[in-house]
Order: sequence, then C-alpha cells, then structure tokens
Amino acid sequence: MIKIQIPATSANLGAGFDSLGLAVNLYNYVTIGENDRLDIRSLDGTQVPEDESNLIYLSAKELFDRCGKQLKGLTILQENNIPMTRGLGSSSACIIAGLYGANILLGSPFNTDELVDIAAQIEGHPDNTTPALLGGIVTSAYDSDHVFWVKQEIYRHLNFIAIVPDFELSTTMARNCLPKEVSHLDARYNLSRAALFSASLLQGKYENIRVAVNDRLHQPYRMHLIKHGEDIFRKSYDLGAYGTYISGAGPTIMSIVSAENKEFVPQIRQYLDQLGLFEWSMYQLSIDNIGTKVIL
Repeated sequence: MIKIQIPATSANLGAGFDSLGLAVNLYNYVTIGENDRLDIRSLDGTQVPEDESNLIYLSAKELFDRCGKQLKGLTILQENNIPMTRGLGSSSACIIAGLYGANILLGSPFNTDELVDIAAQIEGHPDNTTPALLGGIVTSAYDSDHVFWVKQEIYRHLNFIAIVPDFELSTTMARNCLPKEVSHLDARYNLSRAALFSASLLQGKYENIRVAVNDRLHQPYRMHLIKHGEDIFRKSYDLGAYGTYISGAGPTIMSIVSAENKEFVPQIRQYLDQLGLFEWSMYQLSIDNIGTKVIL
C-alpha cells in the first residue's frame, strides 16, 4: 500500500484557456494497493463511487491495460479535501492519483511525459492534469495525443484566495455555454494576455496581472453562471487584488494577492456575508511547486 498526495489545481488563469494551470497547496490523499477484489472507501465521509466507475480505479486500470497486466482489484482509500466540481481540479486529482499509484505498483514502466500524455487523454485537456502531476505553473499544448509542456516554479510571496461557491458546476455545463466560434480580434486579445501572465508572474511584475487575466473566450460567457460573480470581481480589485479570474470551468473565483495583504480575506468574507453568501467557502493558498508525491 502506498499513500499519495495530489495537489488541487487552478486552470486557465484568465486568458490561458485550456493551456495554463498551476498547482496549489490544497491536497487530496489516496492510499492505493493491489487486492483480489475492489475495495474503495472514503475516509472523510465524502460520497465517492465505490465501484468500477470510480475515476481513480479507471485511471489505474488504464495503465494496467496498457501493460497487458490483469487487474483483479484494488484497495483505494480516499481523503478528499479538494472541493468537487468547483473548478479546482478534483477530477484531475483522481486521474493523477490512479495513474501515479498504478505506475508505482507496476514498477514505473511509464516516464513523466508518458503519464502527462495519458492523463490528458483521459481528461481531454492538459491544463489541470499536468500541474497536478508536476506542480508549479505549467504552460501546455495538446497536439495529436501528446502534451508539449513547460513547468516553471514560483517562489514569490503571493497568496491565491479561492472563493468557492456552495454549488457545483460541471465542466460539461460550463463548456456548453461557450460559443463555437470567436472573432480573430478576441483570439488575438487572449493570446497577448496569456503570454503576458506567466512572464509577469515569474518576473514579479504584478502590475501586469490585472490586464493579463482579462479574457474574451470563456469568462464573459460563464460569469452569469456564478451568482454575484461580477460584484466579487470588482470588490476584489477594490481590496487590492493583483488579478481575479474564474478558476477552471468555475464556479470558484480565484484572486491573486500579496502575502502582505492581511485584510483581503476577512474583508472578502465580510462582503460575501453582506451578499447573503454565508455558505460560500474560502481557502488561502500558495503555489505548490512539487506536484504529486508519495508520502510516508
């Protein structure tokens, strides 16, 4: 039995639709080992599938199948801290847990690039799965079932404040609201800002981030799915956020703030309460540069 730590992820980062993502220090833990039957349990009370539809099991079985090895069963013990269906990479964490764990159980026949590719093939895009595996901030392009990626580690004094609504939003629903075509002007708008984001973050030019997270490809179409979303964006900037964006497909809203801004969290909490959003949660996070790992 091995125990694995998998970080939450925040994808898109505004303009980097399906190409930018980063890992943060909020973790799921999965203990996995071979068994002669399937034994899946949630250790924290979160409802998870306990049959062969479980995404961790399906991902692990994918590796066994690729190796031509029969998988009789697995023991999978889940500790779920990443909110499900909220835009923080809960499904990607399951995929990576299954692949990473199965690869160890099989004797590590797949290298990192191969695991990155397989994870993207399962998920359909690499913006969450790749940083969940590698950590840091990752720029990736998915082409012909292969992911071309660059990981960069960030050691800046930044906090990532996740503002998590009390409702789920499936990726399918969030994608269905997007237009099938966009203008050349909007595509150019996003390209320039996506390129600006990671460079500004790495070099500490935080004044650029507010412009860099602006987007015309997905956020304007998804904003109406998040109650008071525009109000929270405006308030975050009033309180000194460097940048605010919809995390992944939403509905989580992520604000990037200075670690020295001690008033941001309590004041945003107060503002959410004023709006009647008492059940919304908040997480003060930082970048995880390690990614998925085995822990003792």
